[in-house]
Amino acid sequence: MWQGSTAATCLIRHAGAGNGHLFPLAPMPQTIRTPLHPLLALLLTLLLLGSCVSLPANIRPVDGFEVDRYLGRWYEIARLDHSFERGLSHVTADYSLRDDGGVRVVNRGYDQKRGLWKEAEGRAYFVEKQDQGFLKVSFFGPFYGAYAVCDLDRQSYRYALVCGPSTSYLWILARSPQLDGDTVRLLVERARALGYDTNALIFVDHRSPVLDDAPAAGKR
Repeated sequence: MWQGSTAATCLIRHAGAGNGHLFPLAPMPQTIRTPLHPLLALLLTLLLLGSCVSLPANIRPVDGFEVDRYLGRWYEIARLDHSFERGLSHVTADYSLRDDGGVRVVNRGYDQKRGLWKEAEGRAYFVEKQDQGFLKVSFFGPFYGAYAVCDLDRQSYRYALVCGPSTSYLWILARSPQLDGDTVRLLVERARALGYDTNALIFVDHRSPVLDDAPAAGKR
Protein backbone atom coordinates (compact mmCIF):
# COMPACT_ATOMS: atom_id res chain seq x y z
CA MET A 1 0.00 0.00 0.00
CA TRP A 2 1.37 3.35 -1.04
CA GLN A 3 0.99 6.17 1.38
CA GLY A 4 2.98 9.01 -0.09
CA SER A 5 3.45 12.65 0.68
CA THR A 6 2.15 15.82 -0.92
CA ALA A 7 1.54 19.26 0.51
CA ALA A 8 -2.24 18.78 0.34
CA THR A 9 -2.54 15.37 2.01
CA CYS A 10 -2.00 13.82 5.38
CA LEU A 11 1.52 12.42 5.31
CA ILE A 12 2.46 8.95 6.48
CA ARG A 13 3.63 6.25 3.47
CA HIS A 14 2.14 -0.18 -0.07
CA ALA A 15 0.08 -1.17 3.95
CA GLY A 16 1.86 0.15 1.68
CA ALA A 17 -0.87 -0.13 2.89
CA GLY A 18 0.99 2.45 2.27
CA ASN A 19 -0.12 1.32 0.55
CA GLY A 20 2.14 0.32 -0.42
CA HIS A 21 1.67 0.20 -1.11
CA LEU A 22 3.62 4.22 -1.03
CA PHE A 23 1.32 6.88 0.21
CA PRO A 24 -0.61 9.96 2.25
CA LEU A 25 -3.90 9.33 3.86
CA ALA A 26 -6.44 12.00 4.75
CA PRO A 27 -6.89 14.94 2.35
CA MET A 28 -6.10 18.35 3.75
CA PRO A 29 -7.44 21.70 2.57
CA GLN A 30 -5.79 22.87 -0.64
CA THR A 31 -5.85 26.51 0.45
CA ILE A 32 -6.51 28.51 3.60
CA ARG A 33 -8.39 31.63 2.60
CA THR A 34 -8.01 33.49 5.91
CA PRO A 35 -4.42 34.60 6.60
CA LEU A 36 -2.90 32.74 9.54
CA HIS A 37 0.20 33.34 11.57
CA PRO A 38 2.83 30.83 10.32
CA LEU A 39 3.12 29.18 13.75
CA LEU A 40 -0.66 28.77 14.03
CA ALA A 41 -0.80 27.30 10.53
CA LEU A 42 1.94 24.84 11.46
CA LEU A 43 0.15 23.79 14.64
CA LEU A 44 -3.11 23.23 12.75
CA THR A 45 -1.28 21.16 10.17
CA LEU A 46 0.38 19.01 12.83
CA LEU A 47 -2.99 18.42 14.50
CA LEU A 48 -4.44 17.24 11.20
CA LEU A 49 -1.46 15.01 10.60
CA GLY A 50 -1.62 13.53 14.06
CA SER A 51 -5.23 12.44 13.55
CA CYS A 52 -4.17 10.08 10.75
CA VAL A 53 -3.37 7.21 13.12
CA SER A 54 -7.06 6.75 13.95
CA LEU A 55 -9.36 4.33 12.11
CA PRO A 56 -13.02 4.49 11.07
CA ALA A 57 -15.28 3.43 13.93
CA ASN A 58 -16.31 0.12 12.31
CA ILE A 59 -12.79 -1.03 11.37
CA ARG A 60 -11.32 -3.74 13.58
CA PRO A 61 -7.73 -4.83 12.85
CA VAL A 62 -7.22 -8.58 12.91
CA ASP A 63 -6.01 -10.21 16.12
CA GLY A 64 -3.56 -13.08 16.21
CA PHE A 65 -1.39 -11.22 13.69
CA GLU A 66 2.07 -12.71 13.12
CA VAL A 67 4.43 -10.10 11.73
CA ASP A 68 7.09 -12.65 10.76
CA ARG A 69 4.62 -14.31 8.42
CA TYR A 70 3.57 -10.94 6.99
CA LEU A 71 7.11 -9.97 5.99
CA GLY A 72 8.31 -10.21 2.41
CA ARG A 73 6.78 -9.09 -0.87
CA TRP A 74 3.12 -8.29 -1.46
CA TYR A 75 1.53 -7.34 -4.78
CA GLU A 76 -1.14 -4.68 -4.95
CA ILE A 77 -4.23 -6.25 -6.53
CA ALA A 78 -6.62 -3.32 -6.13
CA ARG A 79 -6.78 0.11 -4.52
CA LEU A 80 -8.90 3.21 -4.20
CA ASP A 81 -7.52 6.01 -6.35
CA HIS A 82 -5.17 8.65 -4.94
CA SER A 83 -2.78 11.10 -6.56
CA PHE A 84 0.31 9.56 -4.98
CA GLU A 85 -0.31 6.25 -6.80
CA ARG A 86 -2.14 7.50 -9.84
CA GLY A 87 -1.03 5.88 -13.08
CA LEU A 88 1.19 3.28 -11.41
CA SER A 89 1.17 -0.37 -12.41
CA HIS A 90 3.17 -3.38 -11.17
CA VAL A 91 2.88 -2.03 -7.61
CA THR A 92 4.56 -4.01 -4.83
CA ALA A 93 5.26 -3.55 -1.14
CA ASP A 94 8.20 -5.21 0.60
CA TYR A 95 8.29 -5.54 4.38
CA SER A 96 11.31 -6.47 6.51
CA LEU A 97 12.31 -6.07 10.15
CA ARG A 98 14.24 -3.04 11.34
CA ASP A 99 16.93 -3.08 14.02
CA ASP A 100 14.72 -0.96 16.28
CA GLY A 101 11.91 -3.52 16.24
CA GLY A 102 9.85 -1.75 13.60
CA VAL A 103 9.10 -2.77 10.04
CA ARG A 104 10.88 -1.40 6.98
CA VAL A 105 8.46 -0.62 4.15
CA VAL A 106 9.52 -0.29 0.51
CA ASN A 107 6.79 0.50 -2.01
CA ARG A 108 7.46 0.40 -5.73
CA GLY A 109 5.36 1.03 -8.84
CA TYR A 110 5.88 1.56 -12.55
CA ASP A 111 4.85 4.79 -14.26
CA GLN A 112 3.97 3.57 -17.76
CA LYS A 113 3.65 7.04 -19.28
CA ARG A 114 7.07 8.18 -18.09
CA GLY A 115 8.74 4.80 -18.43
CA LEU A 116 10.25 4.79 -14.94
CA TRP A 117 9.88 3.21 -11.52
CA LYS A 118 8.76 5.14 -8.46
CA GLU A 119 9.87 4.00 -5.04
CA ALA A 120 9.27 5.13 -1.47
CA GLU A 121 10.76 3.80 1.76
CA GLY A 122 9.14 4.14 5.16
CA ARG A 123 8.94 2.61 8.59
CA ALA A 124 6.08 1.12 10.57
CA TYR A 125 5.45 0.35 14.25
CA PHE A 126 2.66 -1.39 16.09
CA VAL A 127 0.12 0.99 17.58
CA GLU A 128 -1.12 -1.25 20.40
CA LYS A 129 -0.32 -4.96 20.55
CA GLN A 130 2.24 -6.80 18.44
CA ASP A 131 -0.27 -9.55 17.72
CA GLN A 132 -2.80 -7.09 16.28
CA GLY A 133 -2.62 -5.96 12.65
CA PHE A 134 -2.69 -2.25 13.49
CA LEU A 135 0.43 -0.24 12.68
CA LYS A 136 1.38 3.36 12.15
CA VAL A 137 3.47 4.06 9.06
CA SER A 138 5.68 7.01 8.19
CA PHE A 139 7.33 8.02 4.94
CA PHE A 140 8.07 11.55 6.09
CA GLY A 141 9.77 12.64 9.30
CA PRO A 142 7.77 12.18 12.50
CA PHE A 143 4.36 12.02 10.78
CA TYR A 144 2.48 8.72 10.86
CA GLY A 145 -0.70 7.32 9.38
CA ALA A 146 -2.83 4.29 10.14
CA TYR A 147 -2.23 0.93 8.47
CA ALA A 148 -4.74 -1.70 9.52
CA VAL A 149 -4.95 -5.26 8.28
CA CYS A 150 -8.72 -5.72 8.49
CA ASP A 151 -8.96 -9.09 6.75
CA LEU A 152 -6.30 -11.75 6.27
CA ASP A 153 -5.76 -15.27 5.01
CA ARG A 154 -4.81 -16.60 8.44
CA GLN A 155 -3.87 -20.04 7.18
CA SER A 156 -1.22 -19.12 4.61
CA TYR A 157 -1.02 -15.28 4.58
CA ARG A 158 -1.84 -15.38 0.87
CA TYR A 159 -3.98 -12.22 0.78
CA ALA A 160 -4.78 -9.20 2.95
CA LEU A 161 -7.28 -6.36 3.04
CA VAL A 162 -5.60 -3.16 4.27
CA CYS A 163 -7.51 -0.14 5.54
CA GLY A 164 -6.37 3.42 6.26
CA PRO A 165 -7.71 6.18 8.56
CA SER A 166 -10.89 6.71 6.54
CA THR A 167 -13.01 4.84 4.02
CA SER A 168 -11.16 6.68 1.23
CA TYR A 169 -8.12 4.42 1.70
CA LEU A 170 -8.20 0.73 0.86
CA TRP A 171 -5.84 -1.85 -0.64
CA ILE A 172 -6.17 -5.51 -1.57
CA LEU A 173 -2.79 -7.25 -1.40
CA ALA A 174 -1.65 -10.73 -2.39
CA ARG A 175 1.52 -12.79 -2.42
CA SER A 176 1.37 -13.16 -6.20
CA PRO A 177 0.55 -10.67 -8.98
CA GLN A 178 -2.78 -12.41 -9.63
CA LEU A 179 -5.44 -13.45 -7.13
CA ASP A 180 -8.23 -15.89 -7.97
CA GLY A 181 -11.60 -14.36 -8.74
CA ASP A 182 -13.49 -15.99 -5.88
CA THR A 183 -11.07 -14.55 -3.31
CA VAL A 184 -11.18 -11.11 -4.92
CA ARG A 185 -14.98 -11.14 -4.82
CA LEU A 186 -14.90 -12.20 -1.17
CA LEU A 187 -12.57 -9.32 -0.23
CA VAL A 188 -14.57 -6.80 -2.27
CA GLU A 189 -17.76 -7.88 -0.48
CA ARG A 190 -16.00 -7.61 2.85
CA ALA A 191 -14.84 -4.08 2.00
CA ARG A 192 -18.31 -3.08 0.85
CA ALA A 193 -19.78 -4.31 4.13
CA LEU A 194 -17.27 -2.10 5.96
CA GLY A 195 -18.53 0.96 4.09
CA TYR A 196 -16.02 1.28 1.23
CA ASP A 197 -17.03 2.37 -2.25
CA THR A 198 -15.89 -0.79 -3.99
CA ASN A 199 -17.25 0.44 -7.34
CA ALA A 200 -14.34 2.88 -7.32
CA LEU A 201 -11.66 0.21 -6.91
CA ILE A 202 -8.81 0.26 -9.42
CA PHE A 203 -7.45 -3.17 -10.31
CA VAL A 204 -3.70 -2.97 -10.75
CA ASP A 205 -2.04 -4.03 -13.98
CA HIS A 206 0.74 -6.59 -13.46
CA ARG A 207 0.72 -7.97 -17.01
CA SER A 208 1.78 -5.10 -19.28
CA PRO A 209 5.44 -5.01 -20.34
CA VAL A 210 7.92 -2.76 -18.57
CA LEU A 211 11.32 -1.56 -19.68
CA ASP A 212 13.98 -3.81 -18.22
CA ASP A 213 16.35 -0.88 -17.87
CA ALA A 214 13.73 1.69 -16.79
CA PRO A 215 15.26 4.29 -14.45
CA ALA A 216 14.00 4.93 -10.93
CA ALA A 217 12.46 8.26 -9.98
CA GLY A 218 14.33 8.18 -6.68
CA LYS A 219 13.45 7.16 -3.16
CA ARG A 220 11.44 9.32 -0.80
